[in-house]
Amino acid sequence: MIVNSLSLCYHNKLILAPMVRVGTLPMRLLALDYGADIVYCEELIDLKMLQCKRVVNEVLSTVDFVAPDDRVVFRTCKREQNRVVFQMGTSDAERALAVARLVENDVAGIDVNMGCPKEYSTKILSTLVKGTCRPVTCKIRILPSLEDTLSLVKRIERTGIAAIAVHGRKREERPQHPVNCETIKAIAETLSIPVIANGGSHDHILDYLDIEDFRQATAASSVMVARAAMWNPSIFCKEGLRPLEEVMQKYIRYAVQYENHYTNTKYCLCQMLREQLESPQGKLLHAAQSSREICEAFGLGAFYEETTRELDSRRAELLARTPEEAGEPVEDTSSVIKMAVKFDRRAYLPQITPKMCLLEWCRRENLAQPVYETVQRPLDRLFCSVVTVAEQKYQSTLWDKSKKLAEQAAAIVCLRSQGLPEGRLGEESPSFHKRKREVPDQDSGGPRAQEPAIPGELCKKPFVTVGSGKESPLEGW
Repeated sequence: MIVNSLSLCYHNKLILAPMVRVGTLPMRLLALDYGADIVYCEELIDLKMLQCKRVVNEVLSTVDFVAPDDRVVFRTCKREQNRVVFQMGTSDAERALAVARLVENDVAGIDVNMGCPKEYSTKILSTLVKGTCRPVTCKIRILPSLEDTLSLVKRIERTGIAAIAVHGRKREERPQHPVNCETIKAIAETLSIPVIANGGSHDHILDYLDIEDFRQATAASSVMVARAAMWNPSIFCKEGLRPLEEVMQKYIRYAVQYENHYTNTKYCLCQMLREQLESPQGKLLHAAQSSREICEAFGLGAFYEETTRELDSRRAELLARTPEEAGEPVEDTSSVIKMAVKFDRRAYLPQITPKMCLLEWCRRENLAQPVYETVQRPLDRLFCSVVTVAEQKYQSTLWDKSKKLAEQAAAIVCLRSQGLPEGRLGEESPSFHKRKREVPDQDSGGPRAQEPAIPGELCKKPFVTVGSGKESPLEGW
């Protein structure tokens, strides 16, 4: 029995295509701003999604699907709830259904990427159509022959899906190959369900009016735009393309407001700049190593500071509860030496970290290696670490966005308590012995991938232990 609630209409729509690394929340919201009717997320693999926990992020007013390593795999918000389609990559019907049921209350539709259709693909679609309450679609490429392509899409239509998106190129063809409008047209004339034409960015779509021309050339119900929207999301704007500077600034504002990881923000901005990457602004973007530096490169430094303060204030409000609610320690920590410090990679010598300095000092003094115990606070998913050296514990009172940063902060407290160099710029460079190689710390101090996330329900225990034990000579540097 088909139980889908077909609330999403695929007739006469402008659609942001699923694009890896591009179709994250800031880009989807920007496309909606400029006139897109439906937005697809980037393709997400079923196995990865099944490891995720659904978390309500009270700070950002989002719903996050968070992996065991605390990376946000998929983030969405109320504004797009009725227009976002979740695209998955899958080869198993039961896994696909499990993912659909995980996300169905937070999205408008479910899509399966069938770029290279297999025999099991139609089984997956049938299972989804029968098992989820959202409309199901799929996205395919055309097959080598028109006869095979039409045979395939007829089989797909019989599964009961709501629409089919067709990229008018064969599997082996690249963007420089012409899109086959005639094949898409033949599919549209054969099927009774909406056909969504895709693949026109290179040859056909340069501005808004071209989208309608492409739709008419393919006789499709709707048009899905990929690269033209990646280059300038205002392609969906009826009034015409907006200046790129305006578009990029709006994108950056969304990226900051929703704590998008700076590497993803940087990637999307580079796709927009394209031939301008060698411009002064492009070079500043290329050099940026944090969301703050990206904002500064585009004259949005004040916006970054104001937004960060607002988000921190919101966190503080959420944490202003009883110690048990907030996940604060209830045990006696009076014997722990504490300071309010954070580790900022930019303030330290290249390839030298406080943890390295502390380990080397312990070696020289014939002390046991430092032991780090790191916990994560369930309410805001921030980290705190306590390091034990010579039976004395040291801790920063400031919680951090990653386990690595929290451990570095604990090492700083210990080093400053002992009056020892910690590797800061301007200090005498520490000398290290018995080391075969230097391993730079890979965490620049910027925000991790789309975090922190705020759980909707508190864990029963106030802390989740992340790691403890003796520090290996190279681990976490």
